[in-house]
Amino acid sequence: MAVSNVRPSAPAGEEMCPYRLVLEHVTSRWGVLVLIHLLDRPHRFSELRRAIGRVSEKMLTQTLQTLERDGLVHRDAKPVIPPRVDYSLTGLGREAAEQVSALAGWTQERMDQVERARAAYDEAREPDSRAS
Repeated sequence: MAVSNVRPSAPAGEEMCPYRLVLEHVTSRWGVLVLIHLLDRPHRFSELRRAIGRVSEKMLTQTLQTLERDGLVHRDAKPVIPPRVDYSLTGLGREAAEQVSALAGWTQERMDQVERARAAYDEAREPDSRAS
């Protein structure tokens, strides 16, 4: 399905459409990073937290639960001592992860252009640059 032509819009005050909620989950700050890191291989919670960095335990837990509920992440709790839980992508999750990974790659490749555009924008709006 080509998503490029989809322009979601909802009248103000209406609840978010189900697909927009999933889009929000997949493209959230932590959702993107979880999906990208799980593309390589399954991770334990602590491995995933270290790989992502700067994410609280609570936020990572919530993100994983949300993605699991959406059918994108599989949680495999092994009945051993100490407990071992592995997180991996489902088939649906792999599809989503490949999409956000492509976007992340594009962002990384174009960052120099973005930085130049930001600098030009900021320079054009500096009060001193026009007054002189």
